Amino acid sequence: MDYLIWAGAAVSMAGLAGIIWCILAIAKAKRAGLDDAALRARLQRVVTINLGALFTSVIGLMMVVAGVMLG
Repeated sequence: MDYLIWAGAAVSMAGLAGIIWCILAIAKAKRAGLDDAALRARLQRVVTINLGALFTSVIGLMMVVAGVMLG
């Protein structure tokens, strides 16, 4: 079950990269000095990507746990 552990680690790292991208995108949006409506629209888009990245990371961690328990 080593392949499941390594695949889960890769999926989890992809989710973590997405979360880091969201942090950087929000910091960039706040520094841009946008008006309230534009900032809200950009943050709303980033929140949906953040939820997807969080879900991807959780699935990867579940794969790792399943691989450890089965192996």
